[in-house]
Amino acid sequence: MNTAHLQVGPEVARARVAGEPLVALETAVLTHGLPAEVAWSTYDSMLTAVREGGAVPAAVGMRHGVLWVGLPSEALIGLSRDPAARKLGLAELPAAAAAGASGGTTVAATLWACRQSGVAVFATGGIGGVHRGAAESFDISGDLAALSRFGGCVVCSGAKAILDLGKTLEALQSLGVCVIGYRTGTFPAFVTADSGLALGERVEDPEAAAAVVRARDALGLPGAVLLANPPPAATAVPRRELDTALASALTRAGGAGVSGSAVTPFLLGELATHSGGRSLNANRELLVANCELAAQVAVSLARQPARS
Repeated sequence: MNTAHLQVGPEVARARVAGEPLVALETAVLTHGLPAEVAWSTYDSMLTAVREGGAVPAAVGMRHGVLWVGLPSEALIGLSRDPAARKLGLAELPAAAAAGASGGTTVAATLWACRQSGVAVFATGGIGGVHRGAAESFDISGDLAALSRFGGCVVCSGAKAILDLGKTLEALQSLGVCVIGYRTGTFPAFVTADSGLALGERVEDPEAAAAVVRARDALGLPGAVLLANPPPAATAVPRRELDTALASALTRAGGAGVSGSAVTPFLLGELATHSGGRSLNANRELLVANCELAAQVAVSLARQPARS
């Protein structure tokens, strides 16, 4: 599947041929999702969690116009230190590739790369979704459409708390995305375990999650299985505290005239400040926990691969 603009790294290629479990990781979290001082250490912990879980990590990112599935550590470090690194969704990939740019891939772009390279499991933090006020702004993340189009299993802690979570969950259901709670009956809100939104299905172990993925493939259905894993209880931010911090952050964003792509990083930064760093710590811990769970699901799928 290697082309001028899409390459599979040697470790991932070997693992794929050998039938070893693989877990994809996005890189927008490395380039844009975390403060620079903790981005690489967190990402390194994510890579380690995948390996310790018995799977091979497949970091997806663009370096000098080439989209890699399986960026080696030295290239990832270079990407994390690149001040010109772009945030790349599906719509941004062609122009970035033509310009020879580097950047971190979003959930949507990473899902597409997984589809092209045959990686069935993907770990991330919180997916994008329907933004507050989307009825007027039409600000809806491309993650939702990608989740409905591309297969695989995406392990996440629900959607980012700054979104309109009710509309996000409704959109996922309308798009036919299979949303399953992992040991929970409610949709997580990123750094908060319980958004108050009920989920219709749940599983209690990685093997049961893998069984859902196999059933989806056997039915020939499009779209991903979204496995919603709450953040670790020890670091999760209480829902009431998050709601208070978010209300303050939204007020400040409106007063500062923040709009467009600047809204998400602004609000996340405000939440971290308002919570005294608790939301950032929860974010880091849930990223690692999702990698641990994704590795377990990948191992279960590798024991008995899904059939198309």
